[in-house]
Amino acid sequence: MIVQGKNAVKELIKAGRTIDKICVQKGDKAAESLAMQAKEKGAKAVFCSRENLDKLSPGGKHQGVVAYTTDFSYSDMEEILSGKEGTRLVVILDGVEDPHNLGSIIRSAECLGAAGIVIGKHRAVAVNDTVIKTSCGAAEYVKVARVTNVNDVIRDLKEMFFKVYAMDMDGKDITTADLSGDVALVLGAEGSGVSALTKKLSDGSVSIPMTGEIASMNVSVAAGIGIYEYNRQRSMGK
Repeated sequence: MIVQGKNAVKELIKAGRTIDKICVQKGDKAAESLAMQAKEKGAKAVFCSRENLDKLSPGGKHQGVVAYTTDFSYSDMEEILSGKEGTRLVVILDGVEDPHNLGSIIRSAECLGAAGIVIGKHRAVAVNDTVIKTSCGAAEYVKVARVTNVNDVIRDLKEMFFKVYAMDMDGKDITTADLSGDVALVLGAEGSGVSALTKKLSDGSVSIPMTGEIASMNVSVAAGIGIYEYNRQRSMGK
């Protein structure tokens, strides 16, 4: 897997991920420092011109550093649910396809302390280099499970007494919903939202109160607000 950008590569090194090779722009002090850190951990370090980095970099957004690393290591549900009962928030993504959205959701999950994220294996984006770069390194610290069927995960969570809410514009105001205890928030695909069956399996639907003319919100923004609201209610003892 190719990982590019100073922050993303910095977090790779910090988290101890195996880096096979790192290519950095000569004369870029911050990039050269990353090369030295990676080399100390066994990576092969190579100086490159900006033109060569542009050729190596998907999209050309390398910031002077491109690293070649092992593929992303997914977690299983047991790892995600290993936290203390009554304090776990699981984010379930039902068909999110844009890697930038997934990366942003991972970043929000890390910043706000979600237990983990569940994504599907089919008709959904996997954790790739774009996701890792967009997450600004947060992908190294968030547990992500990739499952065959997210609906089976919802059924299992409900048996463990999780409250499962689909985030949908027709739902009740999320600030009035009971987000105490263990909670799973389900967010749907860009454009189509949460599928009908998944919504039916959920305990209910919640929405973000909005006052503007636009009736919907980007899925990554909605996820961040949902995670924040879970934490807000916990801090207030609601």
